[in-house]
Amino acid sequence: MKKLLISAICMTFFPTFEGFSQEEKKQQKATDSTKTKIVETDTKEEKNRNVMLNAANNTGPRDVNIGLPSTVGGITIQENDLPVVYYFWPELPNRTWRQSKSLGRTGLLKIGEAAITTGDLGFAVNSYTKLGTDKLEVVGNFSGSSFGWMKGDLNVSGPMAKGWSYTMGAYANFDPNSFDLKFAKYSDRTQIYRAGLTKKFNNGKGQISFLYKYANSASLTNYAVFRYKEGGKVEEYNDFKIGRDSYIVNDGILKFKDILSGETKFADMGGSDAATTSHTFDILGNYDLANDWKFNFSTRFRTSKASQLIAIPLSIFQGTAADNFTYEATGQPYVGNVNSMLGLYTDGTPTTSVLSRFEIKKNVEKHKWRFGLLEYYYNVDQFTSSRSFFNQTVSANPDKLVRNTPGGTSNTDADGFYNYNVGGEYHNGFENKLSGYFSDNWTVSDRLTLAYGVNLRYHKLKGDYYQTPRTPNLVFDPSQKSYFDNNWFHLGGSINAVYKVTKSAGILADFTYTEKNGQLESYSGAVAPNLTKTKSPLAAFGLYYNQEKFSVVSQATYLTRNNYQARLNLVNPSNASQSEVATVFYDIQTLGWTTDIVATPFKGFNLHYLITFQDPVYKNYDFSAFGNNYSYNDKNVLEISKVLMEIDPSYTYKDLKVWASFRYFSKQYANLTNALFFAPRWETFGGVNYKINEHFDIGLTAVNFLNQTGAKGAISGAELITDASAYYDQLLVGSYIRPFTLEASLNFRF
Repeated sequence: MKKLLISAICMTFFPTFEGFSQEEKKQQKATDSTKTKIVETDTKEEKNRNVMLNAANNTGPRDVNIGLPSTVGGITIQENDLPVVYYFWPELPNRTWRQSKSLGRTGLLKIGEAAITTGDLGFAVNSYTKLGTDKLEVVGNFSGSSFGWMKGDLNVSGPMAKGWSYTMGAYANFDPNSFDLKFAKYSDRTQIYRAGLTKKFNNGKGQISFLYKYANSASLTNYAVFRYKEGGKVEEYNDFKIGRDSYIVNDGILKFKDILSGETKFADMGGSDAATTSHTFDILGNYDLANDWKFNFSTRFRTSKASQLIAIPLSIFQGTAADNFTYEATGQPYVGNVNSMLGLYTDGTPTTSVLSRFEIKKNVEKHKWRFGLLEYYYNVDQFTSSRSFFNQTVSANPDKLVRNTPGGTSNTDADGFYNYNVGGEYHNGFENKLSGYFSDNWTVSDRLTLAYGVNLRYHKLKGDYYQTPRTPNLVFDPSQKSYFDNNWFHLGGSINAVYKVTKSAGILADFTYTEKNGQLESYSGAVAPNLTKTKSPLAAFGLYYNQEKFSVVSQATYLTRNNYQARLNLVNPSNASQSEVATVFYDIQTLGWTTDIVATPFKGFNLHYLITFQDPVYKNYDFSAFGNNYSYNDKNVLEISKVLMEIDPSYTYKDLKVWASFRYFSKQYANLTNALFFAPRWETFGGVNYKINEHFDIGLTAVNFLNQTGAKGAISGAELITDASAYYDQLLVGSYIRPFTLEASLNFRF
């Protein structure tokens, strides 16, 4: 179910100039002057990936593809070496983290580094809060767009008493996005405020910082309706403009029955019902110990009230006079296309987390040793996802519909809602992860270097859930609770080897491995989860070549992962008015080949080119629904292209920088049977940045400047469709890329 939310919730775009602090720019100049190449064995971060450019919206970093489907939370985000949220559901990372002037540095952790330090698979954005400074510093940004987006971002830092300094920051984002809501002005309203103190020890051996962050964020998810055409193309339906019109019901009001109390509630998508609030307290620092050992630590206490208020389109069908549809607002009869919808509401679930990371490291001759300890505690106080179904017109700013068919099984109440809490979710309890890790960068010889590490984790999971079938109008009976108490040990780690055949060329090899069993969210459904250990081995082998003006890495990869869990909201292909929730467990296997090139043929010009070929397929994907058995083994994985390409040219002349970014995505399958797909597409960005003086610079960015339009992602309600021809010229619903957008920014520093 949650995969349906990915494209509209989790991604972001920010102008390139904003992604780097002044210190990073100094570091970059140093890097440029020493001609650092692509292959760097002693680095924890991935180079040449602009993770902040995204064609979806302005709410969080984009995913970096590894051949596996992303989660709802998108790419993992860390701040001060700890995750900004323990788990992405029900609180998404973009509800508490945005790229900001209050961050001193942002990077992208390599897969191997993430496996060693967190025990998890995938890339991770790592950011560090801007701490107190020895002199007054004021940095800020004002941004806006052609669609009315407004963002203000300010950080002030400076000295206080002897050895003490402060930092304060404020971030406010008000984004209407590109579509016109009728019940609210903005589709994203996010405010983040920060304050902190830093104390430098008198002996000059270290410092400690005390930081606080408050966040309040609400974001809405929009979709587009379109006619599906042969060849995976789409065309606009009537006057509905993809990316410009809202497909959210025009009053923004959804009705639910609380799955715990049975209380009826009307939730307002344009108000506080959709907002998540959080309080985060960090204590972090470093200290030089005896014998050249260095100690770093970061501890976080965090509370939040996480809300989700979402309407997901299911299937479109033709409503006739016999169906007795009427407009909910006026009572007038309606005949025409009808979209069945699923509403989900999580009403301020309290979460508490205590996270800590302690690390000591030392350089000894040809080794760089690191020992670390992680302690993660996370508590969820009765997470619920109350649900309801309703019907709406297929139009911009659709109207709710009431249905009253004599003897009908899909009739609604007077407000237009029915089947309350079918597929509803609940879980309650805590998780605790205690991990120890070790890593070493070993220069074996002038030709061979090894970077390796291991993560050993103890994971405890304890709480309660309901195995009660999610029948219409369900209200849980506390006497029917089931309980769980799980304990697991997990192994993770990575080894990277680089062998220099010549001064400029060599061989590289990687192996990464992670394990997991489950999390609290696994118990949300009515079915006891399959908590078989999930194993994710990733192997890679490649070649590299470095020359003064040209560098290339080409690498083949193999990756498998077992025991994925999905709760599918299925629509009966024989009767579009029938829906069913199915819990499915499956595996994924992917082969890939990536080539990464950086060229600087003449002064001021830089070209980055990245191309990936991959073949991700489902394994052991079997389930039953509507009395039938389905098997999708060896089907291509949804929403993942087999060919990905990035072309990033830039030219800098004195204080002027002109840049562009072109991203190519080959055909993407839009339903599980692979019968439906979207044609290949390009996403384009471009911009001009100019440094006015040492205090001000300006930027102008164009998103999708080739004015691409169209849909992407999965097609809602189409999981079981096998005959694509029956859907040519039919109406479907999906997500999309942003239309052509101009964004301007002013950066200042004093």
